[in-house]
Amino acid sequence: MKYGARNKVTGKVKSIVKGDVMSMVKIDVTAPAEMASVLTTESLEDLGLKEGDSVRLVIKAIHVLPVKE
Repeated sequence: MKYGARNKVTGKVKSIVKGDVMSMVKIDVTAPAEMASVLTTESLEDLGLKEGDSVRLVIKAIHVLPVKE
């Protein structure tokens, strides 16, 4: 997947709240903090994210995009 954002943070998936259309993924990042990403459930399933997975967060405008490593 290609992305153009320059701000990148690495973290681990802490929890997933899965809905019919949208899902929320909470991510622990290394600077003791937590970030969250809201994405479609279809995208969540396509990424195959599970709790404990390592991800890179790509931050662009108001969006936080999880990219599975």
